[in-house]
Amino acid sequence: MKAIRRFTVRTLLPEPIRPLARLATNLRWSWHRPTRELFASLDQELWEESRHDPISLLGSISRDQLDQLASNNELVERVQHAAADLDRYLSEPRWYQGLGPDAPACIAYFSPEFGITEVLPQYSGGLGILAGDHLKAASDLGVPLIGVGLLYQAGYFKQSLSRDAWQQETYPVLDPDGLPLTLLREPSEDGTGKPVTISLPLPNGRKLNAHIWRADVGRVPLLLLDSNVPANDDAARGITDRLYGGGGDHRLQQELLLGMGGVKALRVYQRLTGTPAPEVFHTNEGHAGFLGIERIQELMSSEAPLSWSEALAAGRASTVFTTHTPVPAGIDRFEAVQIRHFFDAGLAPDVPVEKVLELGRENYEGGNPAVFNMAVMGLRLAQRANGVAKLHGVVSREMFSGLWPGFDHSEIPITSVTNGVHVPTWVDPRISALARQQFGTEAEALGRWDLAYNVSDEDVWSLRRQLRVSLVEDVRRRLRAAWKKRGAADAELGWTDTVLDPDVLTIGFARRVPTYKRLTLMLRDPARLKALLLHPKHPIQLVIAGKSHPADDAGKKMIQDLVKFTDDPAVRHRIVFLPNYDIAMARTLFPGCDVWLNNPLRPLEACGTSGMKAAINGSLNLSVLDGWWDEMYDGENGWAIPTANNDASPTERDDIEAAALYELLETQVAPRFYGSTVSAEAGAAGPSQSGPEAIPTHWVSMIKHTLAHLGPAVSADRMLQDYVNTLYRPAAESGRHAVAGSFKEAKELAAWTTKVRNAWPQLIVEHVDSVGVSEEPQVGDTLQVNAYIALHTLTPDDVSVEVAYGRAEESDELEDITVAELNSFEDLGNGRHLFTGSILINRSGSFGYTVRVFPKHPSLASKAELGLIVNA
Repeated sequence: MKAIRRFTVRTLLPEPIRPLARLATNLRWSWHRPTRELFASLDQELWEESRHDPISLLGSISRDQLDQLASNNELVERVQHAAADLDRYLSEPRWYQGLGPDAPACIAYFSPEFGITEVLPQYSGGLGILAGDHLKAASDLGVPLIGVGLLYQAGYFKQSLSRDAWQQETYPVLDPDGLPLTLLREPSEDGTGKPVTISLPLPNGRKLNAHIWRADVGRVPLLLLDSNVPANDDAARGITDRLYGGGGDHRLQQELLLGMGGVKALRVYQRLTGTPAPEVFHTNEGHAGFLGIERIQELMSSEAPLSWSEALAAGRASTVFTTHTPVPAGIDRFEAVQIRHFFDAGLAPDVPVEKVLELGRENYEGGNPAVFNMAVMGLRLAQRANGVAKLHGVVSREMFSGLWPGFDHSEIPITSVTNGVHVPTWVDPRISALARQQFGTEAEALGRWDLAYNVSDEDVWSLRRQLRVSLVEDVRRRLRAAWKKRGAADAELGWTDTVLDPDVLTIGFARRVPTYKRLTLMLRDPARLKALLLHPKHPIQLVIAGKSHPADDAGKKMIQDLVKFTDDPAVRHRIVFLPNYDIAMARTLFPGCDVWLNNPLRPLEACGTSGMKAAINGSLNLSVLDGWWDEMYDGENGWAIPTANNDASPTERDDIEAAALYELLETQVAPRFYGSTVSAEAGAAGPSQSGPEAIPTHWVSMIKHTLAHLGPAVSADRMLQDYVNTLYRPAAESGRHAVAGSFKEAKELAAWTTKVRNAWPQLIVEHVDSVGVSEEPQVGDTLQVNAYIALHTLTPDDVSVEVAYGRAEESDELEDITVAELNSFEDLGNGRHLFTGSILINRSGSFGYTVRVFPKHPSLASKAELGLIVNA
């Protein structure tokens, strides 16, 4: 018999241990070791059965057992202590509270996915895990952030394999009442008020309604919108069915709900809790871009309504946009007619639909004007934008350069903040325990990564083996379960008990499986890989995991090809593929691997934080110089896989880079792991050696170097501090200026921008000359540059005229450029002006200069902001 309805009944705890409920619903437990240990101590067996889910655990404990726990004075004292510790954590001043009163009072962070814990499966991969780490670090640092996302009824899919190794997807439906969530309700005396509902109009008179669930991520509230509500028709109820599912209209409605509905949810949350209005809106990837339209609609429909251009200026000032993709295929693009269809239904009744369409239109060289590009809209709605690694910033400036024609790529206003990982979430408890044992408090030790040098080689090597043993045990359990799902009988699976060897060099590779990440590069020469796996002195073993998007058959074929190789009885004890990669698997995989492998097509990796998680656990990276590794590889924290020249064909490139990977593994990585200069006993150290192990001192020195140097660099705390100082605080200041005095500055900027855009086509650099250089110029000569500019209706105060000079190549391209501003010197009449200035010739060889003009206004965040420039 099947139930027609299913719901979860929350446990009512006895009074002495009632704080356990609050400890279970605040997701701080997911990264706070003492709280997890407290829950595990209630019933170790049930804790394992619940898969380390406190709410599930509490629901599994019988009433009699709860009463027994409540009568255990020692346990009650531990519960009270844990609750008091959580209260202190939630209320005490932290890093952010020391920044002073000008720091933003509240920051809204919108993301399509959040990976906080496997208990709340609302993530597919790196973007979601990054968003989860962003919230956790904000909580630890006291940053007043509010997260906004969607509650997907089935999350992302669960992955299994068929007998022939083809990826299978299933979508188990989640019950919000069984998750660490609280439904937002209107206030009532008994606390059971009506659930809050926000609503968006849809075409044909339909409505998209949504409830708002709140998850507490430490100090940070996360608001998740859920369309599975009775007020919706069946189609609308399914809008939040699954992450990245459905076709174009389905995806578009998800993004409308996330962006526009998310702002509405924030306003309700402000009203119910008294939380300050966000001073900064952070759009994490283009999926959330419609939040800017909703904010403009608010301003255009207020008691003192602003015009479109005024509302746009006011909204942009306080908006930050982060792009995470280095490939155009990773950006959501819709047909413009789709966007019009939905906005004609009254989504933003005061906003002209044509203005909305212009925001996302690819009206630049190489673009498709019939397409609405979510990333383009995100950039046009934000005054500040960033990529997620230094190289990704370079790639993003090139990829979006069409929005700023005439500017050098280096001047495109997209900066970078390199991603980080939340250390308490991803560092293994045994590393924390060693830090406490050696240096006192865990917090102090993890703030002093350089203390890794003080740990003995023996302790480091012993700990690394413990972590490897745990991984081997976890792999065997997971592999057996995966084979049973593929249809194997128990009698066929005895071999899984001896898969992997805790004394063999272990390499990990786990990530999403789009083709550019090249899951199967290691299979380029199967015979050579087999020889590496079975090497008599220096064998390696590989643990691989990853999901392909359900619609990506090319990615699924890569998984199938790899799994068929791992099924070979000759090598299956040395190479495994684990289905259903998630946070729970990652917690064992990252610490247990000696080397973390990453071999994407450069420069298509935006950041790639999995290698960071491995590094903070003492694993070494073996990676193509892409994403974060491009800026942080230093020669002693791992190895760089050489990349082929850009003119190589895709096949040649894969051949060259696979050969380089094999060469590194064979001649450098494996010998260094097995090499020994210090040994507790005489004799060579080899795989499965009995007795005390030899210690490869060079390898251990690389581990210590990795911890000491990469630890602080890859921390999400560092990342959040960068966001606060380089983006959030400037955005808040711009936003305050824009709205002050009844939006005086926003109105002035809007009027000025309109004036400049209208006049810009008539602006001309009529003539440039220079004086002061002899017939044989020498270093140290001063050159006076004169530029005659026809400004027409503009004034010298509206523009910046600058001379750019440097080494001139044969193509006349300038390199090693220096810029200097030219000053308005004389009004020549009829809108013509002379600008002049001096530059010092500071180099020998070929020297050149040019003059350019662009708009200038104190409210602009960069000279390229308006995308207007006139070059001489």
